[in-house]
Amino acid sequence: QDAEVVRTRDPQILAQCDVVVDVGGEYDPERHRYDHHQRSFSESMSSLQPGKPWGTKLSSAGLVYCHLGGQVLAQLLAQPEDSPTVRALYDQV
Repeated sequence: QDAEVVRTRDPQILAQCDVVVDVGGEYDPERHRYDHHQRSFSESMSSLQPGKPWGTKLSSAGLVYCHLGGQVLAQLLAQPEDSPTVRALYDQV
């Protein structure tokens, strides 16, 4: 809610950011780095969440949704992330 959005490709500035999306050449969800532009990148929802049927290569937005979408939906719905409603809505979105 109180996040500052910074648009840059400067690696020194990116290193200071809590979350980096679509730039930086790095996919590391533990460090909240969500770029898909590496030649070796081939992650899909099904490769990151076994059991999910979607095999299309994810964009940066897809990576953010994959890792954080359930949390966001749970917060918006005021329900636990593992509730049937949150899980069903996650899959539908």
